[in-house]
Amino acid sequence: MSEITIAIMDRSQFFRDGLRQNLSSQRDLRLIDCDPDSEPLQFIDANSVDVVLLDIDSPISEGLELGRAITQHYPNTRVIILSSYFREEELFEALKTGAVAYVDKRTSTEDLVGVIRRASRGEYPINDSVSANPAIADRVIRQFQEIASMGLVKEKVAAPLTHREIQILGFIANGGTNKQVANMLGISEQTIKNHVSAILRKLNANDRAHAVALAIRNQWVSVDENSVGMSR
Repeated sequence: MSEITIAIMDRSQFFRDGLRQNLSSQRDLRLIDCDPDSEPLQFIDANSVDVVLLDIDSPISEGLELGRAITQHYPNTRVIILSSYFREEELFEALKTGAVAYVDKRTSTEDLVGVIRRASRGEYPINDSVSANPAIADRVIRQFQEIASMGLVKEKVAAPLTHREIQILGFIANGGTNKQVANMLGISEQTIKNHVSAILRKLNANDRAHAVALAIRNQWVSVDENSVGMSR
């Protein structure tokens, strides 16, 4: 198993030490810590960081801005946002930064390790959080629909999608959750998750909403205004 280099970014040395200790039993994780006030971007570059565990609690706006800067300057470095309060508004803002996961600090070590490994494989655990919050899913999709309608989404598509992937993306664009899409197509929810991961990878999309925006912009899918929000 290849080693995953993880930077723990938090202003509190106490928190960084504690998190590093909790994760130290995982042999495939190389743990280093960084004070976000001391040149974090240069730190990522110098240490070839794969995953950043970023605390956004102090203050939230600066943490989110740092997360956005990391994803913009180092797109291959996966940002996992840690927060003391799992809130819909923070989840929405975390999505906009390009973070791959939004995790409650109170989560178990086992669950956090699972998120880290999924992120390192190119997955987007934050999509699970969005699926569990239908109001956020609707809000994000609507925002990207507006951006797409104004012609502001110009990302180049990296690879074409299969017919099945376009079909699934169409259901997602109209508010379908993984479970609902799986039921409509008569396949497993895990298969849908696998397809979504493939879609994100092919389109170089940060998340489901970004993929939807690209699909709408390129007219691969259409949106039925009456069906958006079906996930409620």
